[in-house]
Amino acid sequence: MTGLHVENQKTNTIKKKILFGVSLLFGLLFINGGLNKFFHYMPVPEDMPENMVKVMTAFMTITWLMPLIAVVEIVGGILVITNKYRALGAIVIFPVMIGILLTHIVNAPSGLPMALVLLAVNLWMIYENREKYMPLVK
Repeated sequence: MTGLHVENQKTNTIKKKILFGVSLLFGLLFINGGLNKFFHYMPVPEDMPENMVKVMTAFMTITWLMPLIAVVEIVGGILVITNKYRALGAIVIFPVMIGILLTHIVNAPSGLPMALVLLAVNLWMIYENREKYMPLVK
């Protein structure tokens, strides 16, 4: 093996470890968010903007919406944590991520930096698994 080949292997190993660590945190965050929609163990912030309260109240009137989002978050979070199904999990969570991003752009700009970080992680996972999506677009 050449020195360059060994360096590439080390770089790929480090990259895989970083991706796993970030994916683990991302997945656990979504699993936690989904479970909270069922069990309500995290308190609602007292300083939530009024328009955000209206949005959440509207979501709650559609009785099937929050359980659906919760299931998608939990399943997507579990899939993202596993290397084998990370590509599927990243795509499953992507529509929820867009909803989170738009909600923060329109109703709660204070959460926008965190939403952008999460979107970047989601897009990175999609990018790293791009070859798995190619059969879908051919």
